[in-house]
Amino acid sequence: MRERPWVGLAALCACFFLVMLDSTIVTVAVPAILTGLDSTLNQVIWVNSVYLLANTVPLLITGRLGDRYGPKRVLLVGLAVFLAASVWCGLAGSAGSLIAARAVQGLGAALMTPQTLAFITRLFPADKRAVPIAVWGAVSGVATIAGPVIGGLLVQHAGWEWIFLLNLPIGLAGLVVGAVFLPDWRPSGRVRFDTLGAVLASAGLALVVFGVQNGQHYQWGAIIGPLSVPVVIGIGLLLLGGFLIQQRRVRTDPLLPMGLFANRTFGAANLTHAALGFATTGMFLPLVIYLQTVLGLDPLASALLCAPMAVGAGIAAVAAGRLFSSAGARPLVVAGLGALALGVVSLSVLAEPDTAPGALIPGLVVAGIGIGLVFSPLTAAATIGLPPQLAGAASGVFNTSRQVGGVLGSASTGVLLQVWLSFTVPAAARDYAELLPAGYRREFVERISAAANTASQFGGESPAVPADWSPSLAERVRDLATDAFHLGFTNAAKATLVLPVIVLVLGMIAAAGLRTPVLTRKP
Repeated sequence: MRERPWVGLAALCACFFLVMLDSTIVTVAVPAILTGLDSTLNQVIWVNSVYLLANTVPLLITGRLGDRYGPKRVLLVGLAVFLAASVWCGLAGSAGSLIAARAVQGLGAALMTPQTLAFITRLFPADKRAVPIAVWGAVSGVATIAGPVIGGLLVQHAGWEWIFLLNLPIGLAGLVVGAVFLPDWRPSGRVRFDTLGAVLASAGLALVVFGVQNGQHYQWGAIIGPLSVPVVIGIGLLLLGGFLIQQRRVRTDPLLPMGLFANRTFGAANLTHAALGFATTGMFLPLVIYLQTVLGLDPLASALLCAPMAVGAGIAAVAAGRLFSSAGARPLVVAGLGALALGVVSLSVLAEPDTAPGALIPGLVVAGIGIGLVFSPLTAAATIGLPPQLAGAASGVFNTSRQVGGVLGSASTGVLLQVWLSFTVPAAARDYAELLPAGYRREFVERISAAANTASQFGGESPAVPADWSPSLAERVRDLATDAFHLGFTNAAKATLVLPVIVLVLGMIAAAGLRTPVLTRKP
């Protein structure tokens, strides 16, 4: 069979589009899932975080699987697992079932992701690799932002289940094209698996993310018996430290080849990739719930509001691909991260309970342009010039860095949002209680404060009013409760958005270390 690299690239991009789409598409459906599955905010946050976690932990291993068994076979198996889990997600009838299905879906994504980038390094010679890598990076950026847009359209017109069932036609097309047009390369030698390293890395990362994600849920105290949240996080950090030490001692086929980081650009690119994953994942949760809960936009309206962001990302990604060879990666990446940070700051400043939705569009467009500028040149800088024998390992490491950032971004932002809600909603309740007769103020604050720890603040429902209160007073209380929730959540969302901005600044510092390799061009 004659190789058709550009057709094969289309199949790879379809697979990677699904992986990135499902990392953000859930955010717009949070209110619908909260209501539809009668779940808590912490459970719905886990619906997203467990996907990121399951997609992250095995990446170092799945990168090596491609080196051992051939990237085509691993890619197609991963896509089949991903599609089967997508059907399970769409049919899930409880939060627990949906979380389990998303974990399996994440495992399928982990099998696919390293193979997509590793395949590019094999399909295209070094002097023709910049454009395919730019396309791959553009797909990553556009899919990340398109998730909430597509999700909003589906939730509004078909139900939240279809944000997962959408994967079927795209994935099946990619499966057929990949099976027909991707070459089935076989490894020239046997790759040994580093079992100890896999256990240390997987267990360490899982414990750290579990602790961060559920810290607020357990009030940063005991989980079971003497096992507390700080202990879990501490054990996870120790295991990760042990993994790094162990990797330095492994002589044959380590999961994390330290030689990759002898390349300064590769190291800087991974730090920058982690910061980008953190920010892009972390910014959407407070933003989407603010749009739907406080501003009252339905999923379709919130999706359309974010559409200019996706358009800006797409245009910027094309421009970045064209400018990379002349401008280099560093100025494009630094400018992109700066634009994303500026866009998030703008959204945080403008967000108020009575903000006109259209006023947020400029900030969203700037953020989208920033994301579009980063992905292509960052990916090209990290991968061009790496030896082919390290393609699978390098792809696994590079994607792991983004996913680690995304997992921590989702978990940290979710925790921070819940922490801030525990302060801002009661504070707003105390302010609005002053408008009630003195005898009703304490109970008003107590009921709203209790509701702040449930999903009720996202469903548009006020706390239950005692039956012996007069109808006029009950109506007044419900109106004030809604206003208090809106103000409290807005303030919590604004405070939470500061975290992605801080991480983006750190990413800009890391991006200063990017040195784009010189590409060899044929005359």
